[in-house]
Amino acid sequence: MRILVAEDEEPLAELVATGLRRAGFAVDTVYGGDAAVEHLGLYAYDVVVLDRDLPRVHGDEVARQLIAAGSRTRILMLTAAASVEDRVAGLDLGADDYLVKPFEFPELVSRVRALRRRSARPPVPPRLERHGLRLDTARRTAHRDGRELELSPKEFSVLQILLEADGATVSAEELLERAWDAHADPFTGAVRVCMSKLRGKLGEPGLIRTVQGVGYVL
Repeated sequence: MRILVAEDEEPLAELVATGLRRAGFAVDTVYGGDAAVEHLGLYAYDVVVLDRDLPRVHGDEVARQLIAAGSRTRILMLTAAASVEDRVAGLDLGADDYLVKPFEFPELVSRVRALRRRSARPPVPPRLERHGLRLDTARRTAHRDGRELELSPKEFSVLQILLEADGATVSAEELLERAWDAHADPFTGAVRVCMSKLRGKLGEPGLIRTVQGVGYVL
């Protein structure tokens, strides 16, 4: 889903972002607390990976503003401060999880996935099933009637959003907001192209219906 990485060490930020994209997430990166506040006000992120020692606006203040706004974005604090007091302080600010540098990347991905599941209302299980479809969001596998589906990360994300909607219609704008990053051009028809490819891979009978002027429904 959609993640914001706020980390002032640009090489580390890009390394984290690249790894998260390979795990199937749409990721934006910022290098200062002011930019983090701006992005969090503009986009509905599922999780923010937040360095505490950000320049211009401290990471703690970013967390305070996010909590005060009643945001559903989950906070994973990523910091070099490893003492118990530091961890307690971070969690007391409202962070949902806390990971100390250096870290093992598979653990970061697992924690982000767990936080993302909790950000939904109601929380979604790690396995989603409907109409013969089965998605394992932890292993990133998809099957239809026992047949494995070879989905791209974007196709997997779109199908996951439709499954989580539980029969409700999802607009193209929402799909673009949740499955693509801030660099996506809303006028390229990216959602339509992705949906066409996804329908082809799902096969017959068709499972995704277009609701004209509204969006898509599974």
